[in-house]
Amino acid sequence: MRHGLGFVARHGRWCLVLGLLAGLTLPEVASALKPWLPEMISGLLFLSALRIGPRAAIGGMQDIGQTLKIIGIYQFMAPMAALVIVWGLGVASSPWALALVLVLSAPSVTGSANFAILLGRDPAIAMRLMLVGTALFPLTAIPVLWLSPASDTILDVLMGAGLLMGVIFGAVGVAFAARFWVWRELTPETSSALDGASAILLGIVVVGLMSAVGPALWGTPIIFAAWLCFALTLNFGAQTLAARFMPVQDELRERTGVSIVAGNRNIALFLVALPEATTEMLLLFIGCYQVPMYLTPIVMRRIIAPDVVER
Repeated sequence: MRHGLGFVARHGRWCLVLGLLAGLTLPEVASALKPWLPEMISGLLFLSALRIGPRAAIGGMQDIGQTLKIIGIYQFMAPMAALVIVWGLGVASSPWALALVLVLSAPSVTGSANFAILLGRDPAIAMRLMLVGTALFPLTAIPVLWLSPASDTILDVLMGAGLLMGVIFGAVGVAFAARFWVWRELTPETSSALDGASAILLGIVVVGLMSAVGPALWGTPIIFAAWLCFALTLNFGAQTLAARFMPVQDELRERTGVSIVAGNRNIALFLVALPEATTEMLLLFIGCYQVPMYLTPIVMRRIIAPDVVER
């Protein structure tokens, strides 16, 4: 089995493509998987944390300081700047502006460390940005949501963020305990097997996340195409800007992870935190946003990890 998972790890990016295609063409399967998304995402977090280990994920105090700085830029300064722009243009209540602000307000997706692994990079900084960003999300989201028309109250947002924090830190805590008590050091074969298992699970997760996209693709293709173009531009544009301009301390180890997180945000968090009338407008965008997210290890390789040898 280890050899089979190792083979999958070497070609893991294509698991994501297959997952996207299945999500678009097999709506019944996508609908069947959707209720299991929390469990699958927890499993993905467990595999990522088990692969990385607590020492690399947590880092030193200097790493934590840099992590806080990046989160401040990503989850506070960027959405506040976007709010100023959309208010100035008089379009703050439009679905497009709302999607932009919420994406920039959200913490990293739970699979960001897995994307870094698929690109052959150190996943530690992506894991730190996801963990710390999610923990700080209730604080960074308060001024953004107060100034945006997304919600009349932040209570539901804070409750949703708290639930997500519990899932994330629960899965990661179990994985770190396993590394401490069972696997202090992983062999290269074990690391490769974990990478393969993560790639398979990522491919399955994306099928469930695409449950709203298939009907739109066939029913309203023009609207679908417009939202997809917007999602592609927002995601890949943010990653490209981070790859070019975001300062990092260790170019080789950190540039890719910081760039991945810039564009790949957990906007799905808002589905459990905002009024139904607001989230209804965003369901198609959230589905479309999975496309650039899961194409990141393929499309963005030359921009955010240009010197990694193709596998």
